[in-house]
Amino acid sequence: MDKIDCDIVELLRLDGRLSYRELGERIHLSANAVAERVRRLQAKGTLTGFYADVNLADLGLPLEALIEVKMRAETSAEHFEAVIQTIPGIVDATLLTGSFDYLLRVACADQQDLVRLIEALRERAGVQETYSRMVLRQLPMKGRLGVRVGR
Repeated sequence: MDKIDCDIVELLRLDGRLSYRELGERIHLSANAVAERVRRLQAKGTLTGFYADVNLADLGLPLEALIEVKMRAETSAEHFEAVIQTIPGIVDATLLTGSFDYLLRVACADQQDLVRLIEALRERAGVQETYSRMVLRQLPMKGRLGVRVGR
């Protein structure tokens, strides 16, 4: 990636709705040149998608929690990952090192909904143990990533 590619990635990370024309104005390229670079970054897998950040509370899911998950010894990662795709409320999942296997970020309507989600993890996904924490506030991190040119 050259400096222009890094700038395109950074600008799209901060605002994925920028048009090719707007991107071009900011980095001093034509819209067509930007479009070609974006297509190349997508084909290479650097840009994997464009998403909307949503206010989960406005969708009726005001309770966010982080759940550390330890799987039963006989539970495969493939089984766990397939099952959690079917459980509503799981926003994202991260495979970890350490004493727990995964960290889940979940969004629920209320505490009872959170309890139902945790029970579903234990009953259907082969989870042995969970450790949950309620999210009080999430800070939007829009700082620069510090991408180095030439990587």
